[in-house]
Formats: sequence, structure tokens, C-alpha cells
Amino acid sequence: MVGLPARGKSFISQKVRRYLSWLSVPTQSFNQSSYRKKRAEALMRKDDDLFDPSNERAREARRLAHEDSIAAILEWFNTQEAGVAIYDGANINREIRKEIYTTLDEHGIQTLFLESFCNDESKVRANIMDINKTSPDYADKSAEFTVADLEKKINFYSEFYEPMDVEHEGDYTFIKLLNLSSDLLINRIQSYLQSRIVFYIVNLHVKPRYIWLSRHGESQYNLEGKIGGDADLSERGWKYARKLKDMVNEYIPNNENLQVWTSTLTRTQQTGSFLPYPKKTWKALDELDAGSCDGLTYDEIAEQFPGDFKARDDNKFEYRYPGGESYRDVITRLEPIIMELENQENVLVITHQAVLRCIYAYFMNVHQEDSPWMSIPLHTLIKLDIRAYDTIVTRIKADIPAVSTYKEKGTSKLGETKDNSKILAGTVISSTHPEVLASK
Repeated sequence: MVGLPARGKSFISQKVRRYLSWLSVPTQSFNQSSYRKKRAEALMRKDDDLFDPSNERAREARRLAHEDSIAAILEWFNTQEAGVAIYDGANINREIRKEIYTTLDEHGIQTLFLESFCNDESKVRANIMDINKTSPDYADKSAEFTVADLEKKINFYSEFYEPMDVEHEGDYTFIKLLNLSSDLLINRIQSYLQSRIVFYIVNLHVKPRYIWLSRHGESQYNLEGKIGGDADLSERGWKYARKLKDMVNEYIPNNENLQVWTSTLTRTQQTGSFLPYPKKTWKALDELDAGSCDGLTYDEIAEQFPGDFKARDDNKFEYRYPGGESYRDVITRLEPIIMELENQENVLVITHQAVLRCIYAYFMNVHQEDSPWMSIPLHTLIKLDIRAYDTIVTRIKADIPAVSTYKEKGTSKLGETKDNSKILAGTVISSTHPEVLASK
């Protein structure tokens, strides 16, 4: 990463890490400030200013923190056959970037510089206020403290800042993001993975926002314990569809600009049928294809396909139904959806259990092997508050009964899990006893 403080570097770093990890690319982020804190504690007095250009101890702490970061990156690559390390630091001048490039090149590591260049003061100020709310570095700090501290760092780094350009660093591979928008300067992209990162950055919103998710209402197949199919909603599923309109009005701010995305399957479109907003239908949002097991109950699958039933329990993420799909396949077809979600605001996605597990895993950085076992209950509106370092989840229950479609490992019986690690994170709100959400 390259750029002055409060330019969204950490937000971009965390988002790229989540995206690549979700695509099964081993990815690790190395934040220079954490190494800098350790060196400052060891080398400096309490009254020393880490960003005082005349302080020799501060200069030494900053230099060693950079060396520590590079050493940690090299050590991490020694444990990986392939992968992406993200160096989240300022790296503001050409000398330091040359040293980074040369060091990594000597170890056979390709370097991609990603600069966030922003001279729009209104966007910088908005970023500072978001950092105050979300960054671990400023936990429990006042807005006044954060503004003063970041302005001090910005003034310090501005003295040495040399933005990237083709004239001086044209031999390097780099992406230059201009004013936190989709305007990019792209230089010497040379690999498929680099091109995927470029495409992702083009679609990335570098600011906090909300995504809304819901499963379809209870279906006739849900009542019968069957998987797959294209069943209609049950009577209670239709009640949820009607209730969802009220929940959107109650909980989603600026809903006059809301878009509703559904799959091509009947039950999601019926669930969204009472919502008076523009709708978009995506084949990519269809439920995981159960192939030969489509329309069967888990008891029937265990009886007719005992080997497949066990194989799926043993490795649910990789297992592919005969003639159908695996969770990995679902992630592959969901990538365009993720790109669109990163480039949109005010979207409500109404889709299916497996698909929501994969979307939730992306935004929450859930490990792939764990994502197929997440419990995504029916008749629940899910709010994802997208931040730089984490995603805050709120679940709004419609208080309309529905069967459970959750299957524990090793059984064919359905019922909600008691394993807290498999239950969605966040606060639970009852629509019967509404509360005002932070977004309002």
C-alpha cells in the first residue's frame, strides 16, 4: 500500500484480504503501525513523539518497524507455496518503494503497489471520522484526539510524500486509486491475479455502508424437509413476504432508493413480490444445485446415496452433489454478485440458505470450511454494516414461525444448532418490539 494517512489504505487492505481469502487465495495483511508500536515501546520514552522529525529515537523506531514488517512478510512467504501478502503502510517515497521492490524481487516475490491518492479534503475528513469510529488504533479516543493525531501524521508524511507516476516508476506494477473513486491509473499489470485485484478495486466502495440480506419465506419443500426444487411459499412464507414490506419501511433508511435482488426461483420472487422497489433477478443467486438429490429429504439421501451423504458431511465445502454443485462452485458463480454488491448501496438480497452462507462468509471473513455449517434462519432480515476492520451484524426476526432447515453434521435430522460458533454474529431484534437501528 502507498499513501498518506486517512486515505482508506487499511480499509482497502482488509477488503482485498477478505476477497482473496474468499477465493481460496492464501492472503495475510501486515500492518506497519502494529510493528511501530512495539518498537516505540522498546526504544522511546513516554513523552517522545513518534512523528517528530528531529527525534532520533522516533526515526529509529520507524525504520526498525519497516524492517520488522518486511521480515514478517518474508517469513510468511516461506510457509506458503503461493499467496498474497499485503503490506499496509505509508511507503510514501520512491526510495523506500525501490528498497521494497528490490528486497522482494531477490526472494522471487512479485510486487504490486496500490496507491490511494486523495487531495479531496472532504473525503479525507470523512475518512478521519470513520477511523475514529472503527480503527483499533483509536478505540475509546475522542473525535478531537483522532483529528489532531491524524492531522499531525498527515503533516509529517506530506513532507516526504512522492506520489507514484509512470515517469519515475514506470517499471513497477502499480494501481493508483484517485480520490477514493473508481478512477484508476493502472501500470504494467502482468498476471491474472493482478488483474483480478484491479477489477475488484474498480468496484470497491471505500466508505461505510449497509447490505441487507434475507432468505426466502418458508416454502412447501421446507415444510416437507426436501432440498432444492422450485417450490412455492407456504402459508407462513406468504405471511413473511407481507411482513417484509413493513420491516423494510421500519428498518431500512432511504428505502425509496432500495433495489431488490432475487434468484430466478419462485420462492425468492414471491418473497419480494410485495416490495414496491426495482427488482433484479440473478441466476447466480439460485440455490446450490443438489443434482441427483434434488427434491429428496436428508433421510432419503442417507438411504439412497449413503456414500455421498457421508462424503458431504466429511467435507461439505468441497463435496459436489452428483450432477450438481459444491459450495466452492457456488462461490465461483457468486463472484460477479460480490463485485456488484461492492459497487452498490441500498440493496436487499433475497436468496437461499447456501448462497447466503457464501455471501455472509465473504463479508464476515468466515473460514471456508466453516461457512457451509453456518445457521441462516428463515424469516429474518439481516443487516450488514460494512466497516474497515469488521462487519457489524444485526438480525431482525419477523416473529413468524418457520421450520428449521439446519442439519447438524452426522445426522439427517433438522433442527437449529446449539453450537454458538455456527450461529450468526450480532444483535437480535424482534420486529414485534422494534428498536431504532444505528443506521437511522
